[in-house]
Amino acid sequence: MIIGVPKEIKDHEYRVALLPSAAYQLIKRGHQVMVERNAGTGAGYPDSDYEQAGATLVADHRAIFEKAGLIVKVKEPLPPEYPLLRPGQILFTYLHLAASRGLTEALLKSGVTGLAYETIEVNRRLPLLEPMSEIAGRMSVLVGGYFLAKHHGGSGVLLGGVPGVLPGRVVVLGGGASGINAARMATGLGADVTILEVDLERMRFLDITLHTAHTLYSSEAHLIDLLPTVDLLIGAVLVPGAKAPKLINREMLRRMRPGSVLVDIAIDQGGCAETSRATTHQNPVYVEEGVTHYCVANMPGAYARTATQALTNVTYRYIELLADLGLTEACQKQPALIGGLNVMDGKVTHKAVAEAHGIPWSQPPLK
Repeated sequence: MIIGVPKEIKDHEYRVALLPSAAYQLIKRGHQVMVERNAGTGAGYPDSDYEQAGATLVADHRAIFEKAGLIVKVKEPLPPEYPLLRPGQILFTYLHLAASRGLTEALLKSGVTGLAYETIEVNRRLPLLEPMSEIAGRMSVLVGGYFLAKHHGGSGVLLGGVPGVLPGRVVVLGGGASGINAARMATGLGADVTILEVDLERMRFLDITLHTAHTLYSSEAHLIDLLPTVDLLIGAVLVPGAKAPKLINREMLRRMRPGSVLVDIAIDQGGCAETSRATTHQNPVYVEEGVTHYCVANMPGAYARTATQALTNVTYRYIELLADLGLTEACQKQPALIGGLNVMDGKVTHKAVAEAHGIPWSQPPLK
């Protein structure tokens, strides 16, 4: 199979979908790997690394899509890439279709088979999403603390405090992979941390694991009580494949102190606040109701080398399977891949995506 690795064109996206070492392994198995020039440069992997691995370097972005049967990316295709997709081609990447009707319709029109990293589920876990959730969770505290600084428009609160001064207060909505990593970073800094969660078993796990963090059952009433004293609010909620629930409305936001910060990790799935809208690494924040909003839709792209390594660690086995066996046999051998099928043959094949847009859902034609 010809596997194509295009350079990401999303604003300030430096990750690459395949490490040179992974390309080498695929080539050893008899596949051809085409890599767009400078695709890995931003993550610290120059073209020479891919050449040494045996990959074919291509200067033309369009040529990658024309020749490859399996396109491996990091982020969803952008409008200039929509016409490059075609029937019979497999696109394997983060799609987050529930948050974008335009992208969903473009993929349906193209006839491409869209396999989404974020909806592949194994034993109630999302193994291809977890490493990026971990990075985003840890990063949320770094950027949140940064934008709390007074010269960045923040309230001037240092999250860890100092002797004789109380630490900043951090509230994390959701105790999943991103939430627990946000809490770990915040407690490591010495902040006062509360995690809101609805799963009682998960709360027990968090209570045992994070000795200095508090857990609280997630409800609107509890959140309203906390908001007037919060310095950093981190939205880390996730419903696999579906739009993020809007847990914070504008009226609730008005309860927060001026200069406090909201980091919405859920922005890829539409965000968990009424006031959230996607931003970029170049212009990462805006202010609504006196609260600084950080809603960068590709947060892990800031730490591209770490993120690229972590991503390939979990995606490679699936890429190898798809390349060796093709889609149908790969799904038979690893049924979790069927959960990743979001669109196929011009139809929506993931129920949560269909429900998000009011589009008919079709059972994936694979067993």
